[in-house]
Amino acid sequence: MKFSSAIIALTFSAVGAFNPSTSLTNAVRSKAPFANKGALVQPINLDGRINNDQFALKSEAAGGDAMKARGGGGLDIPLMLYFLCWYVGNYFYNISNKLALRAAGGSAGFPMTISTLQLGVGCIYALFMWVAPDAREKPKVTVDDIIKMLPVGFCFAGAHSASVFALSAGAVSFGQIVKAAEPAFAAVLSQFVYKKKISKAKWMCLPIVIGGVVLASVKELDFAVSALVSACIANLFAAFKGNENKKLMETEGLTDRMGSVGNQFALTTILGFLMSIPLVIVKGEGAKFGQFIELFKTTPVLSANLIASGLWFYGYNELSTMTLKKTGAVTQSVANTAKRVIVIVGVALVLGESLDPIKLLGCGIGIGGVLLYSIIDQLLEKK
Repeated sequence: MKFSSAIIALTFSAVGAFNPSTSLTNAVRSKAPFANKGALVQPINLDGRINNDQFALKSEAAGGDAMKARGGGGLDIPLMLYFLCWYVGNYFYNISNKLALRAAGGSAGFPMTISTLQLGVGCIYALFMWVAPDAREKPKVTVDDIIKMLPVGFCFAGAHSASVFALSAGAVSFGQIVKAAEPAFAAVLSQFVYKKKISKAKWMCLPIVIGGVVLASVKELDFAVSALVSACIANLFAAFKGNENKKLMETEGLTDRMGSVGNQFALTTILGFLMSIPLVIVKGEGAKFGQFIELFKTTPVLSANLIASGLWFYGYNELSTMTLKKTGAVTQSVANTAKRVIVIVGVALVLGESLDPIKLLGCGIGIGGVLLYSIIDQLLEKK
């Protein structure tokens, strides 16, 4: 716990360089409940539900509601702090990521270099946790296990790279709205690629999600086709990753050899980092890497926010799973929806992005459709 707390404190210090709201920073830094066993946030299953099973290596089954009273009748304060730090981490990641991208020239600058180095920062953190005393036990995976993890690492790298490029090409709020439509991609893959039937009720929710995204795009002042396409590609990679990870976890003995979900995320991050390097070269940023290094040395906004965004990305993904493990399915859906709204509105206000009423209406419809899609089957089962 002491190592994780030190890392998050360092990250808040970096963010403080560009965020004047120090009271919130100090409050969260003093209460951050990071533990030394975390994991990647669970993606949406191909049937549209949030999946805990594929990451539940040695954890107890998820249960209870986020606001469930504890033994003495009081609120679950640690869980509430998990939610707070998860939301704050996601919020600051989006801000620091966008500031780093702007400082490096936006989509015409070094988006793939930045996305790759963000994973590199996560790799350094993961390796540190393995070598530091009393931090995290090293995994005992075999070469065959690593080979079987390659599809998951590839999809992870693709989803992250495409997301970062989408946020470099357009407004963060618009990119997040499009990314909220991930269930639509999961449903199509489930029905037509993996032959897993999707309920009619879920199919009926998809026009709401897509309609909301379209409506939000109509009045988007910072609209870019490349941002829309990249966000859709990120959704596609994320949907594939969920299925590939489920297949990976069926490998006999792999759970024991990994040791923890934190190790699984660490290995996935390392593989994703290595697989992202060729993408930097293919896109032409490799030939300009010396130029990027010089920019990194002379531009504090770029260097500080690149390191901060890498730490935020790794940290909030681990903490989000600690949060979701302790909640029920409906609470998870509501929590993810609330997080998306907070990020879209909060980041837009900080970065000065457009919040046209039509865009907000489309955002509300789209995210509301995602929430309905996530819980519609449970609601119908109760009837």
